[in-house]
Amino acid sequence: MQEYVNPTGYHEMPAPRRAGLVCSWTAALPPAATPFVQRVVPDGCVDLIWSDAEILVAGPDTGPIPAAMRPGDSVVAVRFAPGAAPPVLGVPADAVRDARLSLRELWGADAERLAAEVVAAEPDARHTALVAGVMARAAGAAPADPLVPAVVSGLARSSVRAVSDDLGLGERQLRRRSLAAFGYGPKTLQRVLRFQRALRLARAGEPLADVAYAAGYADQAHLSHEVRDLAGEPLGALL
Repeated sequence: MQEYVNPTGYHEMPAPRRAGLVCSWTAALPPAATPFVQRVVPDGCVDLIWSDAEILVAGPDTGPIPAAMRPGDSVVAVRFAPGAAPPVLGVPADAVRDARLSLRELWGADAERLAAEVVAAEPDARHTALVAGVMARAAGAAPADPLVPAVVSGLARSSVRAVSDDLGLGERQLRRRSLAAFGYGPKTLQRVLRFQRALRLARAGEPLADVAYAAGYADQAHLSHEVRDLAGEPLGALL
C-alpha cells in the first residue's frame, strides 16, 4: 500500500498529561494548495481547535465528520483523552457530542482572551500558548470522574454488564456517568475504543483477520461492518 501523505502537514506534539491532554497538534495548508477535506473519525476525544482567531470545541463524534481547510489556513489544537474534557469545558461531554461550537459559548470572555493570546504568539509557538491557556483553566477545574480509567480499561476487555458489576454500579448509573464523561453510553464507547484499536493495528501492517481477532471483533466481516458504520467507508480506503 502506498503511504498516504496528508497535504496539511498534520503534526502531533506531546502535551502535559496532568490536564488530561493527549497531545497538541498543528496543520496548515499552503496558499498555493488546493482546498482539502479531511475525514475525521470517532476516537472518544475532544479537541479545542484554534483557527481564524477563534477556538472551536470539536467532538466527541459518533460518525465521520468532514473537516475542510482552505489554502492558507493554519490550525493549532489540543486533544483531551476520553473522559478528560468535561471539567475543563464546564459541561458534560454529551452536551458537545457531534458538535463544532465556539468555545465562547462555554467560557465567555475567557475564550476570547485565550484566542487573542494564541494570535499574539509567534506562529511556531501558538500551540504552546494554547496548551498554556488550557492548563491554566484545568488548574481551577474539578477533577474528572474517578471512574474514567476503570471504565476505559474495563470496556477494552469485558462486557458492559461485567464492567458495571466490577464497579458496583447499576447499568443505568454506568450509562449516566458515561454520557457525562465520554459523551457516549458505555456500549458506544466500547465500539469507538475497539475501532481505534483496530485502526492502530491495521496501520502497523497487521493482516486484517489478525486485526479483527486482536481488537475483539467476532470476525473480519464484523470488523468491516463496524468500520463502515463508524467511519463511513471501508477500512482499506480509510487507511
